[in-house]
Amino acid sequence: MMTPRERILAAIRHRPVDRLPTDMWATPEVQDKLYAYLGVDNVIDLYNRLGIDGIMGIRPPYVGPKLREDGDYRIDEWGMGYRPQAYATGVYSEQVYYPLADAKTIKDLEAYRWPSPDWYDYSALPQLAAQYPNRAIMCGYTAIFYYHNKLRGLELSLTDPFLQPEFTHHLIGRLSDFFTEYHRRCFEAGRGVINITQVTDDFGHQSGLLINPKTFARFYRAPMQRAIDLAKSYGLIVFHHDDGDVRPLLPTLAEMGIDVLNPIQWRCGDWDLEALKTGFGERLCFHGAVDNQETLPFGTPEDVRAEARRLVEALGRDGTGYIIAPCHNLQPHTSLENIIALYEAAREYGTLISPNR
Repeated sequence: MMTPRERILAAIRHRPVDRLPTDMWATPEVQDKLYAYLGVDNVIDLYNRLGIDGIMGIRPPYVGPKLREDGDYRIDEWGMGYRPQAYATGVYSEQVYYPLADAKTIKDLEAYRWPSPDWYDYSALPQLAAQYPNRAIMCGYTAIFYYHNKLRGLELSLTDPFLQPEFTHHLIGRLSDFFTEYHRRCFEAGRGVINITQVTDDFGHQSGLLINPKTFARFYRAPMQRAIDLAKSYGLIVFHHDDGDVRPLLPTLAEMGIDVLNPIQWRCGDWDLEALKTGFGERLCFHGAVDNQETLPFGTPEDVRAEARRLVEALGRDGTGYIIAPCHNLQPHTSLENIIALYEAAREYGTLISPNR
């Protein structure tokens, strides 16, 4: 039997596995429901009960200047303001303040208090990783376009490249400089402990890209490549999360050196999963793909099991290169029966091997 860490890393590297590995992303409400149902009180026991291998995330603790909190309103080290927002199915911390929304010039960008890499305790990383023995460890999150959104607001971040290209290059450069030094320190402190890092973003929507591929190439490709190259220099696996229909960018992302593609929201656009495996299966490991828009929340356990088998036969048809997981966070309106059916099916079908392997 392989350990969860061995199974995850082998699948990513396209090596043989005893079964396809599994992972789970879930909202706190779902996790609490699973704790109560299974009689556990921590994520490792939960994963052990459901047979989830899991990629465990760690980050250096923030030790910088005191952050403002006013009732349920909080400001993070970037100056971004958040409030909890209750929806019918759960509570999310939603951004309500964008600290560079009023910036007009490069001088305004320089007047902004950019966070410092000195504000984090990197020495804590080995101890944090030690909480998850025999599990794959992920540390780091570079997301240049997403942080452009979070600093300026979505509308301005979409118009900036066209209306203020020099301003945009300067802002993106400052983001890239911070992420590069922050992650260099993470990787140094976590050398031999960290296996995976995210160089990620959210370029897709339900039926296409949020930005033109030419805009990606002009503004975002170079800083993303810088982050990928840094990760590779430390021997790390690059995990790339990109919601929605990002198919037009896949050849470029694969060329840039990403290793894992998540979440594969195949209901966004018209994905051909067999063609995805054929075209990218030798370069990429696929993570996710179990539909979280219809199948998991509104299907039956039988629907979930059928989808899990279909995905294994498409994305894991060579017996490796696929990590079975929901295509995004499990939401509170997804039944426990469907969640359990997913991981039961993963254990059953995850040992399927095509006749051609």
